[in-house]
Amino acid sequence: MAFGWIDEQSESRRRAGLVRTLRPRPADSPLLDLASNDYLGLARHPEVTEGAARAARTWGGGSTGSRLVTGTTELHAELERELAEFCGAEAALVFSSGYAANLAAVTALAPHGSLIVSDAGNHASLIDGCRLARGATQVVAHADPDALRKALGTHDGPAVAVSDTVFSVDGDAAPLAALARACREHGAGLVVDDAHGLGVLGDGGRGAPHAAGLVGADDVVVTVTLSKSLGSQGGAVLGPARVIDHLVNAARTFIFDTGLAPAAVGAALAALRLLRREPERAARARAVAGELHARLTAAGLEAVRPDAAVVSVRAPSPERALRWAADCRTAGLAVGCFRPPSVPDGVSRLRLTARADLTEQQIERAVRVIDGTRP
Repeated sequence: MAFGWIDEQSESRRRAGLVRTLRPRPADSPLLDLASNDYLGLARHPEVTEGAARAARTWGGGSTGSRLVTGTTELHAELERELAEFCGAEAALVFSSGYAANLAAVTALAPHGSLIVSDAGNHASLIDGCRLARGATQVVAHADPDALRKALGTHDGPAVAVSDTVFSVDGDAAPLAALARACREHGAGLVVDDAHGLGVLGDGGRGAPHAAGLVGADDVVVTVTLSKSLGSQGGAVLGPARVIDHLVNAARTFIFDTGLAPAAVGAALAALRLLRREPERAARARAVAGELHARLTAAGLEAVRPDAAVVSVRAPSPERALRWAADCRTAGLAVGCFRPPSVPDGVSRLRLTARADLTEQQIERAVRVIDGTRP
């Protein structure tokens, strides 16, 4: 029977407690949201939603084509200029998603004969970029500059290191300055995914590379998402102008994909301008993360100290993590639930988002629910 193997895999997932299901949410959910990536609380901000609506009214519902045909509007160019300026990069290129941006950066910058050195904790989009690239990939120990240095020392040709800046599972930050030093010792490039750093780390939320003093470097390329701190959708690659020009000509997820919808561009641009005006939002997100961690650990829970806005709480097993998250939902709290294969170490977790707009009362309520429903 065609696709008969699907039933076997479905049964295996069910037995392991790894079945995933879609859960459509209403427009006005009664749940306290600690599951989304809306770090700055901007997804529903009036300025951001009006930016989306105004762009749709002006440019239409879709971009109408690929970026190289009809899918680049003046609004796309405006966002790219302001995003590059904000993050301190020479140039930027907007994609339809952060996933597409990562695929573009890795595949286009790792040609045949090159070496890609990838952190063991990297996001799936970076991993898939490594799989699709023509270069050879070597996976090294998590957040280990010496392991990176050793791997680069085995290769004589072009090389690039690939890493998240803030890892999405535990929220720990990569040692970016040390990684850059290791790359420079071997003439290698560094590609970093700042999806969880933009809007949270760096001066006024300018990102982890900004905080590490790597902005404007000719050997560092940064990818970002517009769907987390900026409350919109889409992604971008930032870096030297010659790298961006290369992506325009060589990155398949740019050349052959429909451009980002104008509404998403308008929302991201409005959010970026709001962040420039209210840089304290970044510090507030970090403060909320620290408060959540302190209260959870004080309650005896095993929580990983956050370096940005992700707070991870260990669970005994995939099945109990799923039940824990469900019990939190029943009690009025939405939390993320990370289970294999989404977690590189096989340890299931609740994943909490520390949003800048959470009140002290909401933080207290969240901790109370998580502690009261623990397995």
